[in-house]
Amino acid sequence: MSSDHLINTNIVTIIGKVVGDKKFSHEIYGEGFYIYNMEIPRLSEVVDCLPLTVSDRLLIGEGLKDGDMIKVEGQLRSYNKFIDNSNRLVLTIFAKHITFFEDEKEFKNPNKIFLEGYICKPPVYRETPFGREITDLLIAVNRLYNKSDYIPTIAWGRNARFSSNLNVGDKIRIWGRIQSRQYQKRHPDGNVENKVAYEVSISKMEKVRS
Repeated sequence: MSSDHLINTNIVTIIGKVVGDKKFSHEIYGEGFYIYNMEIPRLSEVVDCLPLTVSDRLLIGEGLKDGDMIKVEGQLRSYNKFIDNSNRLVLTIFAKHITFFEDEKEFKNPNKIFLEGYICKPPVYRETPFGREITDLLIAVNRLYNKSDYIPTIAWGRNARFSSNLNVGDKIRIWGRIQSRQYQKRHPDGNVENKVAYEVSISKMEKVRS
């Protein structure tokens, strides 16, 4: 598979506001990477707060500041991190291009993602108490250098029914948006911890026929 095709199997475009200050993430061969948080509005007036990883080579001067409005083009990536005595899947948007942004007209669709990958766990179908159909999918998207990103996704309604019949190894394409979701985790000692999960909400999908 060509490198150009691999780049085109994971495409993210988000437009939103930088919130807070940067935090140092890691360094590879002298190239430093920083984590920012971005707020991206939904049509429902709910705001998704998403993590953004930026190379210091993309930053000019003081870099990005709290309140900056930016457009980011890149990829949604995953990595394993050892947290609370177990490996956790961590998601971040990896920035490839950043531009400062002022024209609010483009906010009609400020959160877009396209993925092409493979089902790597059996789909989990369920219905909510209000009868809403949901299917959870974990998709492996190939990356350069024999790496893969594992992306949690969620399908609704007829997409949920369609994806519930998919099998491990099936190749699919999806279009949607990246969302943040708050939830509570109850620990054995009775304490409750507020946490945030990230996933792709699917608006359109198709199975790739071989």
